[in-house]
Amino acid sequence: MAKQFTEIEDAHRAFIEDQHIFFTGTAGAEGYVNVSPKGMDSLRVLGPNRILWRNLTGSGNETAGHLAQVNRITLMWCSFTKRPLILRCYGTARVIHRNDPDWAALNAEFPEERGARQIYDVAVEMVQTSCGYSIPFFDYVAERDTLHKWAETKGDDGLRDYWLEKNTRTLNGAETGIAEGNIPT
Repeated sequence: MAKQFTEIEDAHRAFIEDQHIFFTGTAGAEGYVNVSPKGMDSLRVLGPNRILWRNLTGSGNETAGHLAQVNRITLMWCSFTKRPLILRCYGTARVIHRNDPDWAALNAEFPEERGARQIYDVAVEMVQTSCGYSIPFFDYVAERDTLHKWAETKGDDGLRDYWLEKNTRTLNGAETGIAEGNIPT
């Protein structure tokens, strides 16, 4: 039942844009595989083989550390509404930090968010769809504003301290690229 495609087609893009949640998957050379749910207004399909995902502050920073070791990423969406479908985009990603020259232009693709930590510029190599017949129905109620309020309360100094304490290394000790030059000042 699975079908593979070399690019994100218009129907895939419409499906992606309709979803309120997506999942990321990465793994370093050793250690834990990371799968994370993502929400809020943090993803843009920029072309048939390009996705931008703006990563917001979280309790860990596995994706950045994994990509520095092994550059591969999977993004996944699944429908919780009437049309059963699972869609995965497989590829590689470039990590953009706040001090990188193209941060401002890429970050401008999204609404203002103090807790924005990195942007992943994903080069999609393959798209796969599958049925999703076993996925249950869920009703979307609303976005949570907890992360936004938390980042606003922390402020730039608080975010910098948090990133230095919680986001510089993965669970397996790999560097994530968050350092003094890549955090709010």
